[in-house]
Amino acid sequence: MSGVTVTLAEIRETALSVDEVLSSVADARAGGTCLFVGSVRDHDAKDSPGAAGPAERADVTELDYSAHPQAADVARTLAERLAADGRSVRIAVVHRVGKLRVGDLAVVVGVSAEHRGEAFEVCRELIDEFKATVPIWKHQRFADGSDEWVGLP
Repeated sequence: MSGVTVTLAEIRETALSVDEVLSSVADARAGGTCLFVGSVRDHDAKDSPGAAGPAERADVTELDYSAHPQAADVARTLAERLAADGRSVRIAVVHRVGKLRVGDLAVVVGVSAEHRGEAFEVCRELIDEFKATVPIWKHQRFADGSDEWVGLP
């Protein structure tokens, strides 16, 4: 398939819009569109120093996302690499940085493709690889007053 387009690959300090991502991946060639929306949940597993078992569940009050200055470039390179294989028509990924509260949108990914299978596959690959490779770090604050950094190298 020719004409695959990366419509968005951005890191922002402003609120994210599912509608913006959805409209950016709309295309007459696409028979399927897949969206992933990641939001701040009210809990997470908190690591306990020296704990041998599973991490304890902790109530999250807020978090701050920080990004390396080249994070948007890394995100665009990833999206362009996935677009180059020809399975999709349009691809978008936007991640928020700064202080977020429970319920706020942290990341929105959109992929349109000729068929639903490819849209699902590329969308999952994009969010999984994004979380694994784009230099964004999460500083969580818990109801008990403790905090934790996630994703540091």
